[in-house]
Amino acid sequence: MIDIEAVLIEKPDDSNVIIGQTHFIKSVEDLYEAMVNSVPTIRFGIGFCEASQDRLVRVDGNDDELVRLAADNAMRIGAGHVFVVIMKDAFPINVLGAVKSVPEVCSVFCATANEVEVLVAKTSRGRGVVGVVDGQTPLGVETEDHVKKRKEFLRAIGYKR
Repeated sequence: MIDIEAVLIEKPDDSNVIIGQTHFIKSVEDLYEAMVNSVPTIRFGIGFCEASQDRLVRVDGNDDELVRLAADNAMRIGAGHVFVVIMKDAFPINVLGAVKSVPEVCSVFCATANEVEVLVAKTSRGRGVVGVVDGQTPLGVETEDHVKKRKEFLRAIGYKR
């Protein structure tokens, strides 16, 4: 029997979250290094669900409140080898390449500022992430005016020339 549970990620409105899966206890330290090496002024917390031995949520980060939130979210997800990063003062685009290049990282489920629900499958053996609900349902397809606004926005914030 499989039960599916939706776990709402709790985070400050002015933060972003990255949720993924990795495979080794040193991941929490390697993720820390990936974050600070990408953006030295970033504030963040990491929670990582160990899947064997002590089966603890391993934590790291440089902001106590974000570390607590990342650990709480990881504990509520409760799926082996899942990590949660809650971050401020940077955007996922600034760190995602480095996070993905951590040798232990298997996949990234989402990287967003939106409200996120993690869909967790529960079996007799444990819990696993089957997907995420990131943000809300689209209301339509962009028009030429929307395209113009999108391009202006990206240039205004420095991501395009």
